[in-house]
Parts: sequence; C-alpha cells; structure tokens
Amino acid sequence: MRAAILVFAAALVAGCGGQEQPARPAERVVKLGFAAPLTGPQAHYGKEMQNGVLLALDEIDAERPVIGGRPVRFELLAEDDQADPKQGTLVAQKLVDRGIAGMLGHFNSGTSIPASRIYAEAGIPQIAMATAPAYTAQGYKTTFRAMTNDTQQVAVIGRFAVEKLGARRVAVIDDRTAYGQGLADEFEKAARAAGAEIVRREFTTDKAADFTAILTSIKAARPDAIFFGGADAQAGPMARQIRQLGIEARFMGGEMVKSATFLRLAGAAAEGTVASLAGLPLARMPGGKRYEERYRARFNAPVEIYSPYAYDATRALVAAMKRADSVEPRRYLPELAKTRMAGVTSSSIAYDEKGDLKDSTITVYRVAGGEWKVLETAGGK
Repeated sequence: MRAAILVFAAALVAGCGGQEQPARPAERVVKLGFAAPLTGPQAHYGKEMQNGVLLALDEIDAERPVIGGRPVRFELLAEDDQADPKQGTLVAQKLVDRGIAGMLGHFNSGTSIPASRIYAEAGIPQIAMATAPAYTAQGYKTTFRAMTNDTQQVAVIGRFAVEKLGARRVAVIDDRTAYGQGLADEFEKAARAAGAEIVRREFTTDKAADFTAILTSIKAARPDAIFFGGADAQAGPMARQIRQLGIEARFMGGEMVKSATFLRLAGAAAEGTVASLAGLPLARMPGGKRYEERYRARFNAPVEIYSPYAYDATRALVAAMKRADSVEPRRYLPELAKTRMAGVTSSSIAYDEKGDLKDSTITVYRVAGGEWKVLETAGGK
C-alpha cells in the first residue's frame, strides 16, 4: 500500500512540477558526394583533394551545425572515377541515386565535364577541381570551380615564357585529355599573343611513357621552350627524355606538373622546369600556415597542391546551406552562387555568373636545387 502511494505521489509531482521538456530534434545525416582518381597514376591528386574535404567536414561537424531547425552531420560518399570519363558518369549517377545533397568533385576536367550534366539534371550543386574552360561554359547553373580556369592560368605563364624567359620559339605538347589539351590550347594562344612562334604542336596520351618520337621531331625545330599540357606521371619521364636527347629547351607545364611526384620522377632533369599554379604559395595564403598545421596533424603528410582548394570548396558549400537554412539543393543553390567568404586560399572567394572564381591570382614556380621555388605572382581579383 505504501509503495502504491509513493508511486502516485511521484506521478503527481511530475505532473505539477512544470512543463514537459520538448524532445530534441533528431540529427539529420546529410550526404555529400566526392569523386576523383583514387587508384592509378593520378591517385595522389585525388587522395590529397579528398583529404581537404575530410578535414573541412571534420571541423564542420565539430561545430555542431543546426540547419532547418535540426542538428546535422555530414557524411562523405567517396567514389573512385579512375580519371576516366566513362567511369566518371557511372559514378555520378550512382551518387545521385544515393541521394547526395551536394557534389565535391570531380578532379579531372575530362570526368567533371560529362558528369556535370548528370548533376545539373538532378539540380545538385557541383564544385569541381576541373580547370578546362569548357566545364563552366556549358550554361549549367549548378557548376562551380575550386580553382581558377586554364584561360586565367596560362595567360600568365604564356606571357611569362616570352617576356621573362625570352622564349621566342615554342613547342607545345598535350596528352589529349580535356585538361591537357585545353591547357595547351590556352598556352599556345597566350604565347602567340606575347609574340612567340609555335614551331611544333604535338600530342601523346595520358598513358604513354615513351616520348622519343615526338621529342626528336621537336628537337629539329630548335625550340627555346617546350610546354606540356598533362600530368606529372608523364611530365617526369618526358623531362628526363628531353635531357637524354640533348634538347636544351626550357620545360614548362601547368599545376599538375608542380608536384613532388614530378620531382621524384624527373630526378636531376627537373632542374629549371617552370610551372604555374592557381593562387598564392601556401605560406602566403591567408589561412595557409594554420591550415598546414591542421592538415599535418590530421593526415601526417605535407600539403602539396589541391587540398586547400578542396577545403575551401567544402566550406563554401556548407556555408551556403547555412545561409539558406536548408540542405535542399534547390534552396541553397542561389546562396552558393552569391558566395562571398574568406578562406584558406583567398581572402575573397566569390563566383562569377558562370561559376568561375573571381580571384585569378596565379603563381609561377621554377625547380632550383631540387625544390619548387616561387618566381612570380600575378593576376588577382
């Protein structure tokens, strides 16, 4: 009897002791897509890009964001597109079918361009590392860049080759990928505009390792510089073969050449190579020093090229969701287009009407003493 009274009294106190506390809204898991080459000769690019995304999401989740009145946690669905356009479209459809709310990737222009149609048709915003002008020239409202495009980049290095290096006779090689060919095309335009003569235009593939035939043809044309539009996996052996053939021309490339992998593959033949890269050197980026510390602590590896841009892209995507107070693509897409934010790579990250970055700062580097050294920074907002 006494126990029954105590139970009744406890219930009475609970009922009169104040209002019931409302249930805390359930956490919502928001899926974001990621795709890049995670296997094969370009896997180091894709992995570093993925690390930048993961670091950003780790920090965002630690901030316990609330969007649309609910706490949210971000889950990254990562896929290996193998730097292959066909695989890229298969991966894109898979991610769309899995219900992603936004896309970070792809890495290569050749995969980003065909995949962008799939994301656009689904209304899913995509921020890609792709630099080929064609990526944002398609008219999709969903495409944005993490880095400056090739037109912005090689306008600087093409002019630099002629005006600063004195290259009057230039040979151009590309690897027939959307990235490599686009980069080479834009370099050729810029070099011609600066007064250079293009003495040879050759091409190879992104799988080739022997460039003797095209380099022998180029040697006969006596160029002052050879520009390669392609990745470090081919640029390294190409630099070695240029020296083996006794070609004294300066070797040049874009941002995929400016890597530790190129230095390792080229060995002593890397000396004097010139390459351009979007943005400022890491040490001069607005948030570069602190980013490098956090990146090393998280991954026990140095920052190379792409991870700071992937980090900023991830931050921009989530910031747009916060401003829209929604993770629904159709609601936060307009906010993404209006992005104005300070990031690791730039104090003013913003997109133009096509989705290209407005900040077009480019840095030119040269290999000296086995290391990449800054030569010049040009461009800007």
